[in-house]
Amino acid sequence: MPDLVSLYIENIKRSLIDIHNRDVPETIIDPRSFEEGTQPEWFNHFWFGNALTMCGLKKLDNVQFCVEDCLRRNIPGDLIECGVWRGGVSIFMRAILAAHGITDRVVWVADSFQGLPTPPPNSQDAVMHQLPVLVEANHYAVDQDTVQANFRRYGLLDEQVQFLPGWFADTLPHASIEQIAVLRVDGDYYQSTMDILTNLYPKLVSGGYIILDDWGLPICGEKQAILEYRATHGITEELIEVDWQTAYWRKGN
Repeated sequence: MPDLVSLYIENIKRSLIDIHNRDVPETIIDPRSFEEGTQPEWFNHFWFGNALTMCGLKKLDNVQFCVEDCLRRNIPGDLIECGVWRGGVSIFMRAILAAHGITDRVVWVADSFQGLPTPPPNSQDAVMHQLPVLVEANHYAVDQDTVQANFRRYGLLDEQVQFLPGWFADTLPHASIEQIAVLRVDGDYYQSTMDILTNLYPKLVSGGYIILDDWGLPICGEKQAILEYRATHGITEELIEVDWQTAYWRKGN
């Protein structure tokens, strides 16, 4: 019999990806490859359905592991997601804090709330920006009121949730975040990812986690930015793959 904390977290997880009251094939919930993750059925469930996150169970399990491991080891700092779409992962982070009775950490919700920026012409990101399915999805544009309403629907919109609306280059340099325990990077594009890393990675405490949503996605510039930042700053911590798309590492000393 699962304990109530675990039961609550699992129910939140399944609700956020809209599989609570219906069966959805594993190839949609946790696709094993780029090909499986770009099938029409996947887009219909996530982008054009009712899910509040594009993450499947494996990715949410990883977020849960990173947050709960920091809580267990008393790693100080807040939690932040950069690039939140409908807010699902940020809601999940707040739910984990609530489940464990944590009242001294904040979940920061950073997004333009206008969709993806227009990338430089002839760049790798420009190719992705012009994809018909991404245009149809309005380049992930979800306004702040909608995301706040999603938090409210779960009873999780309170003073432990702080919004950072605007382009990362404008908001992150001035964000009043002192320490970060878990940093989730979902900037998609090269420059957006570099803005996140430049401004926030120095605030990630030793023993904390950085999660890279689009590490394995071959059609955007996130991986290039991560590799360049790691090389420039001599970061050698092991990159651990969650699935074909996502990876993470734990910051050392």
